[in-house]
This record gives sequence, structure tokens and C-alpha cells, in this order.
Amino acid sequence: MKRVLCVGLTVVFALAFVAIAVAEIKGGKIDLKVGDEVYVCGCGESCQCLTVSRSPGKCSCGNDLVKTTVTKIEGDKAYVDVKGKETAFPMVGKYACPCGAGCKCDTISQTPGKCACGKDMKKVE
Repeated sequence: MKRVLCVGLTVVFALAFVAIAVAEIKGGKIDLKVGDEVYVCGCGESCQCLTVSRSPGKCSCGNDLVKTTVTKIEGDKAYVDVKGKETAFPMVGKYACPCGAGCKCDTISQTPGKCACGKDMKKVE
């Protein structure tokens, strides 16, 4: 009887953990405000990945993220200075880091790839 109870509790906790992780992915949003330091794709207008993260790392297109500061927020877009040019980045991604609440990279992108902490980003539902 104890064994059945232990197995049952383990299953319940595992399901709760999966539900929390899926809830994190469903949002696909990074909450930013003016003055926040972020790391963004510095490839320019021709690049479609538009990766944004709170941690240094690589874009989903493979280049290094560039450290910058949010200068303006309009709707769901954050504006930053990249190489002397104001650039808009969506704050809602099609792909997001699946790490959950314990992870601080907060990486989102418009294309699949790795998040700043090295895990594969998941498609936002």
C-alpha cells in the first residue's frame, strides 16, 4: 500500500512539473521596460530570428547576442540601439526557452534555435 501511495505521489508531482513548464512556454513573452539591459540579435534588418534574451549567448541564427538597453516600448515591441541604429524587437516570440521559472535567460525568438542557456527553444503554443 505504501508503495502505491509513493508511486502515485511521484506521478502527481511529475505532472505538476510538466504543467508548469508548458505554461512557461505557452506565454512566449519577455516582459521588458525602458532601461532594462538585454541581449539581442545584432545581425541587422535582413535577419529574421529577432532573438531577445536577458543573458549573453548566441542568436538562433548562430551569431553572438549583442548587449544593449531598452530605449522605448511601444505595444509588444521593445526598441534598442544596435550598432547606432534604433531597432525594434517583438517581446512575444514564436519560440521560447523551456527552462521554466528557475531559468533566468528568458530567451525568445522568431525562429527555432538554442536559448542563451544552451537548451533547444520550444515552439510557443
